[in-house]
Amino acid sequence: MLNENTLRNAAVKLVKKSAITLPCDVVSALKKAQANETEELPKYIMGKILENVKLAEKKQAPLCQDTGVPIFYVKIGKDAIADNNPVIKNLDKILSDAVKIATKETPLRKNVVHPLTRKNTGTNTGMDFPYIHHSFSEGNFIEITIHPKGGGTENMSFLKMHTPTLDLEQDIINHVVETVKFVKGKACPPNIIGIGLGGSSDIAMKLAKIASIRGIGTKNPDPDIARLEKKLLAAVNETGIGPLGFGGKTTALAVNIEFAGVHTSVYPIGINFLCWAARQATMRIEDGEIKF
Repeated sequence: MLNENTLRNAAVKLVKKSAITLPCDVVSALKKAQANETEELPKYIMGKILENVKLAEKKQAPLCQDTGVPIFYVKIGKDAIADNNPVIKNLDKILSDAVKIATKETPLRKNVVHPLTRKNTGTNTGMDFPYIHHSFSEGNFIEITIHPKGGGTENMSFLKMHTPTLDLEQDIINHVVETVKFVKGKACPPNIIGIGLGGSSDIAMKLAKIASIRGIGTKNPDPDIARLEKKLLAAVNETGIGPLGFGGKTTALAVNIEFAGVHTSVYPIGINFLCWAARQATMRIEDGEIKF
């Protein structure tokens, strides 16, 4: 049975990895974007971004000086709960301890402050941080994803309570494109843009963030939503905002949508941006083995 110390050490490794190593799908998309650029400036910028990625890996240093705030998504198999494994009972504390250790050892910038007094906790923990989302599924496993969310892109988060119309699809496209044009280079493009449709105001924003870390090249299983994702990506890249807002063909690497059912008179649209340093890392514990 997995013990707390082993899981804590693995979680420290996970937090460090999320700050230092960009996921393979993101690196591949950045390389493809550089190859696709025809103008000298955007091609140069993409080259510098990829150089940044290599240096972070080589020096084992964070990809960005803003190492974000720790947000975890934890999925637990129901059989793992039935086994009465004590690490599940103490999982939130284990993850909090791991953030404290990783903040000191990596090091990570100390970003978590009191919302009114602005007093810094000094550990990236406290006052509900790390923020941990829990979900449950069939099976005997624990899957932990960390998403260190930076301030620049989080400041470019938007919620619109739209009025349902006869041409919702075009309305959504227009709204997303207008938002991208407003943001311009502030979210450090090329971005991954997460869209949350439906639910309620809070659900739409949660879905937008989940969509932003879904993975490049994945499609929503709903064919109508998947078609809209494709249209949105094309429309966003047609803006010509380009890498870091200096112009070019690639403003977004992906536009992902998650959705929920919605009240007939309500239509919330949530938008959440990730910058080119679209950081996340996942580990899965199954059959006593930890895999990253």
